[in-house]
Parts: sequence; C-alpha cells; structure tokens
Amino acid sequence: PFARVTVRSGRAWRRMLRGSTGMAEGYMAGEWETDDLVALGTVAGLNLGQLDRLRRRFRFILWPVQKLGPLMPRTTRRRGKRQIAAHYDLGNELFSLFLDSSMNYSAALYREGPEQSLESAQTAKMDQIADRLDLSPETRLLEIGTGWGGLAVHLARRSGCHITTTTISREQADLARRRVKAAGLEDRIEVIETDYRDLTGTWDRLVSIEMIEAVGWRDFPTYFGQCSSLLKPDGSMLLQAITIDDSAYELEKASRSFISRFIFPGGCLPSMAEIKRCLAERSDLTIAWADELRLD
Repeated sequence: PFARVTVRSGRAWRRMLRGSTGMAEGYMAGEWETDDLVALGTVAGLNLGQLDRLRRRFRFILWPVQKLGPLMPRTTRRRGKRQIAAHYDLGNELFSLFLDSSMNYSAALYREGPEQSLESAQTAKMDQIADRLDLSPETRLLEIGTGWGGLAVHLARRSGCHITTTTISREQADLARRRVKAAGLEDRIEVIETDYRDLTGTWDRLVSIEMIEAVGWRDFPTYFGQCSSLLKPDGSMLLQAITIDDSAYELEKASRSFISRFIFPGGCLPSMAEIKRCLAERSDLTIAWADELRLD
C-alpha cells in the first residue's frame, strides 16, 4: 500500500506523540491530509505488532498515569446510556447504508467462501446461534443487546421461541419495535429498554452478541455474574465477542485510543483469559463450545 501524507501544521507532530487519538485529532483539524486514507490505515495496521511491542515496553510508565482520574471512569448506568447514544443513536438511516437487510451489526459467518453475500453470512450466523441454543416454541430467551431487532426476529420466526430483548439505545428500540410489529411477532418478542444490571427474572437461554465490548473492563465480572443469575440452573448462554490477545489486555484497559474515544466511547475489548477468569470467579457457567470467527 502507498499513500502520500502532507503535513499542514507543526502541531501535527506533537499530536502524534499521543498515538492514534492525536493522529485522528490532527486529521480532523486539517493539520495533515493524505491522498489515500485506506492505504495509510493499512500501513498502520501492518505495523501494529511492532507498535504494540513498543507500548508494552513502556507500559510501566504509561499505566500509572493512564489509570488516574477521568481517563478510566466506570461505566455507570447514566454514562453507559450516554456512551451508547453517542454511537448507536447517530441515526438508523446511517447504519442501513452499510448493513444487510437484517441490520446485524456484528461479525457474520462466511463458510461458503469469499463470494458469499453479507446477508447470507449473517443468516448463517443467526442459524448457528439458534442451533447452539437448541431453541423451541417452549424456550424463554433473553437477549442482552437488541441491536435493531434482526436476531430476535429471525430466532422467533425460526423456532417460535419467546424472546425478551433489551437495549439502552432509544433509536434501536424504536426501530426494533417497528420491525417486530411488521413481522407479526408481537406475541413472541418484547423489546425493553433496561440496563443489563437491572434485569430480573430467570430464562432458559441467554444470547448476547458483541455487546460486552460496551460494558467496560471494570464491569466484566458484574456482567458475567448477572448473566449467570438470570439463567435457570440448566440454562445456557451464547456470547459473541470481539476479543483482544491475552498479552495485550492490560494495555487495552489502560488505553485511550481513537476507537474508545471517537467511535465507541468507553469501550474495552475483553481477552479470552479475562472471560475465563470472570466465569470462574463470578458465575457457575462453564464453556461448553467455542468457535473462531477471526477469518470471517
């Protein structure tokens, strides 16, 4: 990949000392520009390993500073709602421009090759979820993280199960309710706007697709403890998550990156080691099955 970068202001160099966040701020401020932003991003991606090694080397300097003050606030209910709104309430029309008709905003399952359509791959993902959860018309399913209702509608149509699905995004809840009504599934799906920490009751099954990234690292144990308490003794949960390498997790916790500041405020990726630790310490859940979607 090749890109030409033109620096318009000396301030750009000082900003770059703050990594991806400073670099993005400089771009937004017009202090530097490029003729191919995608190529430049690819170059950065190819060098991530080298940059991560450098960050780990100086972690002993960065960590004590980064963990202080407002840099790493806890995701309270009020802050969580504000952070979700900053991303998901940008407008349903925006997201419909690049998502498939199901409006699934998470990794799909490409098992038919690179020519498989996004819609087909998302359907394959939803079918796998239904199969793994062993859903039936008698099943009561809780979904934490409604999205725009695509998964709930698909699962209810496919299995006839009863679904309670929750989101704290007003825009998502509004569209999800309209889609449930249009599908004629109001007797099978209930859309609520409740923080996962405030849910009560017990369910046969629980599904949460790429919602955990918004929980915040301080509340990963709370999240898994709550999920465990919401399931019947013989219940099961399916979690889909974007994870980070175990060796980079401590760094992820301490970072204020471009993504966590401008795209997903307050977001943090869990590692598999952290997930297993939380399961062991805060729940009675064990891992019965796992799949790798990295190449997908």
